[in-house]
Amino acid sequence: MDRKQIGMDAEKNAEAFLKQKGLKLIIRNFRSRFGEIDLIMLDSNSLVFIEVRQRNSRHYGGAAASVTRQKQLRIIKTAQWFLMQHQKYHKHDCRFDVIAYEDDAAPLKPLWYKGAFAGQD
Repeated sequence: MDRKQIGMDAEKNAEAFLKQKGLKLIIRNFRSRFGEIDLIMLDSNSLVFIEVRQRNSRHYGGAAASVTRQKQLRIIKTAQWFLMQHQKYHKHDCRFDVIAYEDDAAPLKPLWYKGAFAGQD
């Protein structure tokens, strides 16, 4: 299986996991000129921007650690763009989560990092 398919499968699994936890999907794979957000979901009254990462090895820190500050800034800018395009979500609290699939975790057992990084510098 190629890397793109592995990533798509991880995103589908993350979406299903989060729906089971009560989140509601707004959009998947939202793109802007700044980057892409894998999943945007509602968790009660919070708008959640979710990065899904899959790694087969922790050699370079694993899946969660691969969301570098540079990647975080691209996600934040993309989230700001989303909010400009979808003003009905302006009143919602916003949160940035990471769903990580690590090499030593069960294949469908994600690690969910709520509020993984702040939405500002």
